[in-house]
Formats: sequence, C-alpha cells, structure tokens
Amino acid sequence: MLDPAQRKRLFGDNRARFGIAVIVVMVFAAIAAPLIATQDPLKIDLSNYLSRPSGSHWLGTDVQGRDIWARLVFGARVSLSVGLISQGIALSLGVTLGLIAGYYGKWVDELVMRLADVTLAFPTLLLLIAMVAAFQPSMGVVFATIGVVGWAGMARLVRGQVLVVRQLEYVQAIRALGAKDTRVMLKHVLPNVIAPVVIAATLGVAGAIMAEAALSFLGLGVPAPTPSWGSMIADGRDLDQLRRAPWTSVFPGMAIGAAVLGFNLLGDALRDALDPRQQRKAPREP
Repeated sequence: MLDPAQRKRLFGDNRARFGIAVIVVMVFAAIAAPLIATQDPLKIDLSNYLSRPSGSHWLGTDVQGRDIWARLVFGARVSLSVGLISQGIALSLGVTLGLIAGYYGKWVDELVMRLADVTLAFPTLLLLIAMVAAFQPSMGVVFATIGVVGWAGMARLVRGQVLVVRQLEYVQAIRALGAKDTRVMLKHVLPNVIAPVVIAATLGVAGAIMAEAALSFLGLGVPAPTPSWGSMIADGRDLDQLRRAPWTSVFPGMAIGAAVLGFNLLGDALRDALDPRQQRKAPREP
C-alpha cells in the first residue's frame, strides 16, 4: 500500500516511531503474558492485599491481593483483541455498506445513510451501554457491540470517497465496456479508497480500547475475573484506596493512555504519509 517515498515519510516521523514502539510492546506483552507475568493474575492472596510495589510484586497488589503486573500484561490481551476484532467488524460492515451506497446511489444510498444518521445520533457510550445491557456481558458481546456501533462513521467515509472515484473517467470507461458492478467495485473503486480507511481503522482501534475500558469500568465489559484495564481501575476507584494504594488504578490508567496515544499517533503519521497535501515542504538541497 505504501510506496517507497511514503514509507520513508512514515518511518521518518517521530510520531510513527513512538506509536509503532508502543504497539509492538503491547503485542509482545499480550503474546508473552504467561512468560513475563511473575504471578498468577487470578490468584487471590488476602494476606498481601494492597501491597506496595516490591521485588515479588513489581507493581504492587490490589485489594484482593492479586498481582497488578500480571493482571496488566494479561489485560493487554483483552484490549488488543477488542481493538482489532471490533474494528474488523466495523470495517466489514462500514466498507461494504459505504461501497454499495456510494456506488449505486439513489434509494440504496438514502437507506444506508439514514441508518448511519440514526446510529450516529445517539451518544456512543450510551448506545454501547444500552446494547451490552440487553445481553449477558461476555467477550463476544463486547466485540460485536463496539464493532456494530462503529460501522456508521466508516460507512460515511467510504461512501464519500466512492462518490468521487466512481466519476473518474477510467471507471466510467470500464462500466461502459460492460464490466460487472462487483468487479468494478472490488478491482477499481475499493483500492482507491483504502488509504483513508486504513487511517480511520488505526484511529478506531484506539477508540475501541477506550470503549472497552469504559464498559469494563461500569461492570458491563469483560466478565470477572478476566483481567481488564477498565475493571482494574474500577476496583481501585474507592477514595480511601486511591489515597492508600494509588498504584491499583494509576498503572492500568497509564497503560490505557499509552495504548490510545500509540494508535492515535500512528494514525496521524499514516494520514500525513499517505496525503502529500499534509506534508511540510522539504527544504531544498543546496
């Protein structure tokens, strides 16, 4: 997708470097969690509740004596899974519906866009809470809910790009030669709208991580005792506990912030690398 010049701009951007580094660390933590976790993330040890960070518990323990570091690295699995799978669902729905709406127009476009407007009319968090509350909270429900809620913005983005591409002369020529609509959309229209879709998807992963953390904080996300950064913050939200043991909520909060920042910076860098108009003019060589 990236030509050599775009790759050079991307990897020469400090934002991309930082974002990629954060994502790589997050992926490594998720994959190697059983190896790098020093304790069992589900083991309750009330004799060590709210222990300070030490050699045996690197980031301390929570109110039930569970190791914060172990729960943090296992929680990376949940956040990464939610971000990638939910965005996969949003991409599948949004790209498909946006492509059809933009290509065919007329009543198809009107129907899809009105559905998107209805979805976007509700505050995202309230819509997520309502949908999750209607089902038994589980990993699958969280994945599907965040993905379904996120399709509308993706569909509007794709539809806007398709409206421009379908008017290009070579697309009109291919249609005039009798090419099937499916072939035209997949072979000639979709490749021309994929760049902004990738950028939006990268930024969408950060939004999905935040959404899952918010749902878990409210008790509507990943069911206990599965480690989740949002539920870890919820476990440490008691004011007295925040004063006595701030590490129970500070460390998972920092993990969420770092993950969201990493994906957002990578998305911004991708946008600038793929859009020459966003580039600063390079100084001319003498």
